[in-house]
Amino acid sequence: MRGPTRALALTAGGLALAHSLPALTSLGPVRPLLAPRLSGPGDPGHVALTFDDGPDPASTPLFLAELARTGTRATFFLLGRMLVRAPELGRELVAAGHEVAVHGWAHKPLLIRSPRQTRDDVARARDLVAEVTGREPRYYRPPYGVLSASALYAARENGLKPVLWTHWGQDWTARATPDSVMRTLTRAPLAGGTVLLHDSDVTSAPGAWRSALGALPRLLEHCAEQGLKVGPLGEHGLR
Repeated sequence: MRGPTRALALTAGGLALAHSLPALTSLGPVRPLLAPRLSGPGDPGHVALTFDDGPDPASTPLFLAELARTGTRATFFLLGRMLVRAPELGRELVAAGHEVAVHGWAHKPLLIRSPRQTRDDVARARDLVAEVTGREPRYYRPPYGVLSASALYAARENGLKPVLWTHWGQDWTARATPDSVMRTLTRAPLAGGTVLLHDSDVTSAPGAWRSALGALPRLLEHCAEQGLKVGPLGEHGLR
């Protein structure tokens, strides 16, 4: 390989590595070491309840009803392509006291997207959330929880703080059940944690949201028994 060609190849390789390096934080065991605050640890007496992939007219209202029954508020990470189809549901979330955040526009893997595509995706979704709901979103969660350097830059450019999760219910699979979601969520103590569930199956197995909905009252009851207050990220005392 000739000098200039080799130099270009090394430069391209270095840029690709820099672009993808933040994706290492998607690995649960690695994240506490590389970016301990990214998971969303907070007040040890509080649990942040978050939902991804809505708003979905087929399922989100059922989650809202369950949360209203218990007087619980949560953070909903919204997809732009879902919000643009159901803007009234986005406004309903805010009217019910919930917090709205940004999950991007199209839920496509960021590692295969260009920096410009990533910036457009984040900015477009952020602007829509603010316009439709009348609330300035504060948090960003990338699709699949996989960040890139471009996504970090786009989040900062749009005034958004990236937040992943400490606990997930693995509620997106066809095999998920309320029992399996609860077992997965409670493998580790929930105190001070950020919980991820899905209020839509738009990126999951058809009907997978039913496992999260079925587990939700049990999760809230479990937290109450542990003396833990459940609420949105904005009240979580993020470290």
